[in-house]
Amino acid sequence: MNPIKNIAIIGLGYVGLPLAIEFGKKFKTIGYDKDLKRIQNLKNNIDSNKEISSTDIIKSKKLIFKNNIRDLKNIDMFIVTVQSPILKNKTPDLSYIRKATEEVSSVMKKKSFIVYESTVYPGATENYCLPILEKKSKLKLNRDFYLGYSPERTNPGDKKNKITDIIKVVSGSSDYALGVINEVYRSIIKAGTYKAKTIKVAEASKVIENIQRDLNIALMNELSIIFNKLELDTNDVLNCAKTKWNFNNYYPGLVGGHCIGVDPYYLTYISKQHGYKPNVILSGRNINNRMYVHIVNLFLKELKKKNPKLKKPKILIMGYTFKENVSDVRNTQVENMINFLKKKNFYNLDVYDPNVNLEDIKTPIKKIFIKKLVKFKYDGVIISVKHDKFIKFGPKYIKNLLRDDRGLIFDVKGILGKDKNIIKL
Repeated sequence: MNPIKNIAIIGLGYVGLPLAIEFGKKFKTIGYDKDLKRIQNLKNNIDSNKEISSTDIIKSKKLIFKNNIRDLKNIDMFIVTVQSPILKNKTPDLSYIRKATEEVSSVMKKKSFIVYESTVYPGATENYCLPILEKKSKLKLNRDFYLGYSPERTNPGDKKNKITDIIKVVSGSSDYALGVINEVYRSIIKAGTYKAKTIKVAEASKVIENIQRDLNIALMNELSIIFNKLELDTNDVLNCAKTKWNFNNYYPGLVGGHCIGVDPYYLTYISKQHGYKPNVILSGRNINNRMYVHIVNLFLKELKKKNPKLKKPKILIMGYTFKENVSDVRNTQVENMINFLKKKNFYNLDVYDPNVNLEDIKTPIKKIFIKKLVKFKYDGVIISVKHDKFIKFGPKYIKNLLRDDRGLIFDVKGILGKDKNIIKL
């Protein structure tokens, strides 16, 4: 018999809210977040991240939202989904996980289950979180409570691959814990679950998913730099290469956000702690972290070719979020690109992104955002994010944003066709 009657989701961001919605259809569920404004919005069926519709929130009949940790005193299973960013020195920032763990330990009861979904390095759940739980609660693992790890596989902006349609990896601190955790997740995951042998294995599987993508994109970015020097069109080369059945098709571009641009540093951190410097992973990170420099330099070089007498061009940046069709601006590489343009003394900049909540931007870049596009105004346009809205605009509309035929469009994400006014990676 399943001992889990109620569940609390700790952290209602891009990972926690969709999970709370699904569990709220089956279990009494509390969605907990320290952000009072977030809770108030969700009580009014509003997701400010624009990922979950009001209808979906309403459909989750057993879900309620709380801001006070004391309301979680009788919970059977806590699922921690808070963010796990990096510090300025590229090492893990576990402060959010620590605070969430301390809060859970203050209200957890005997026979509770605590499951982490936040991305961490292998060993963090048992070596970092567990001591906090035991010390603060004065309870003992596998006697008084149980531990688990189930890596999140949420893909913000993706309306096709929902969390219920993606196989869920689960792990537990004992066979009993694994069985219960597996049963709970299986109740909402249509695609099924996969039992990891240990918590550490499950943690490792998460970080390598994003490291693999990071390295593949880094390879494409490096190839695009080489092909540009050889005066080859990268897309033409890729179109030829992908005719082979086992060619993995990736495209060059900016890599930011709170997953691909962050997770590799969690594994490299613990690897260095064990005496090995992971050169390939760090090399890929360095390439992707510097890609904005290549984009800006290439853009300015081609713009000067088309219009040599141009002093301070009026430039439009289309897209600011870290990826397409989301509102999330965390760790966006577009910010680096804009700041680099400013260092080049190109101050006539506008930024347009209809997906962005301006309240989320804490830098002076906020001042150069525009709310609507104006035709025949710009000397150059950089399309940095592949939003569906930009694709719907079409090449003719975007070309009409240029002041005249000497203007240039840098189609970073390859959403437009070939044209004398368009360059690509």
